[in-house]
Amino acid sequence: MNIRIEPSKLSGKVLAPSAKNISHRMLICSALADGTSVIKNLLECDDTAATAGILTAMGAKITKENDDTVVQGIGKKANRQIFADCFESGSTLRFLIPVAAALGCDSIFSGRAKLPERPITPYFTELSKKGIVFETKTMPYKFSGQLKAGTYTIAGDISSQFISGLLFALPLLDGDSEIVITTPLQSKSYVDITVKALNDFGVIVEKTDKGFFVKGKQKYKSCNTFVEADMSNAAFYVVANAIGSNIEIDGLNKDSMQGDKAIIDIVEQSKGTAFDVDASQIPDIVPILAVLATFSKGVSHITNCGRLRLKECDRLAVTAQELNKLGAKITENSDSLTIEGVDSLHGGICDAYVDHRIAMSLTIASTRATEPVIINGAECVSKSYPKFFEDFKSLGGKTDVIND
Repeated sequence: MNIRIEPSKLSGKVLAPSAKNISHRMLICSALADGTSVIKNLLECDDTAATAGILTAMGAKITKENDDTVVQGIGKKANRQIFADCFESGSTLRFLIPVAAALGCDSIFSGRAKLPERPITPYFTELSKKGIVFETKTMPYKFSGQLKAGTYTIAGDISSQFISGLLFALPLLDGDSEIVITTPLQSKSYVDITVKALNDFGVIVEKTDKGFFVKGKQKYKSCNTFVEADMSNAAFYVVANAIGSNIEIDGLNKDSMQGDKAIIDIVEQSKGTAFDVDASQIPDIVPILAVLATFSKGVSHITNCGRLRLKECDRLAVTAQELNKLGAKITENSDSLTIEGVDSLHGGICDAYVDHRIAMSLTIASTRATEPVIINGAECVSKSYPKFFEDFKSLGGKTDVIND
């Protein structure tokens, strides 16, 4: 789907979508629990559908009752063999491989688009030492065996999702385990969110100087939960306001544990002028930060974001390339972006590169263009925010679907 946008400022009220990162975690914990859990305000998108589908394949029962998601957990009695279609979701892949291993499932994990290229090397290294046999090391990943307790050594600067995946799995094992993190942990807030989710479902993990200690033979306990708003997606509206729109954003929890709430402080502190940001803890909002910097006076620097090259696309290169097509002045460096502010963009044709955050960032950037903006492949917003263009139009955005 290609979208043509007539530039216009946005105004009105919008309800921030539910948090994708929390929705994944609530689904997993509910599925691993004994009994029935109710999740209110779960985000329904391609990524969470992938997680729900695999948990169903493991033996959980997930249904909708009005606006609630009801999950009948599997406890430790999972189906012996599973086929796991992760769609394009890196979170689903990295969260559920160790869970399947802990449950002793003979598994095939598949995916599409850029997902087969996203690294899972730490699992090949560590899980293979603890009872798991990988028949393939390219997607589809085929593995079997029963995961064993022990010490797991993981780098902290590839993806925090590996650590979260182990935190979901290790409490199910018969013995105690330790996670040793060998490099500074990036995206730390996501691990904190995982720990809180575990606590909500009765599972306790202990932080140590090196990482985490995880006691074995724990049981997930069913509970009723609520998914708060997604700060990563709310960031698009926060930046839209900073560059000239007037949107009332409902549902935000300013006390959220989500690291991406930093967007609020960045906008307030920059006040339309250039800024420098270390993005090691907030990689998901780098594309929309680049939009903010594009319309800030002076030269901004977004640093420590080389990991973005391993996302749905090379998000660092594509952010610079596609905004520059519209008239931005962004220089791509090895692990950073340097952005010289401009007054407006001239419009043009750009591509989302099958990346939801690129598509939404380009859409917000279009509000400051002087001519129409065409975004090819804009349907990828369904990965995390299926209603994005519906909400955009409700705020006065002028979009039309054009022929491919």
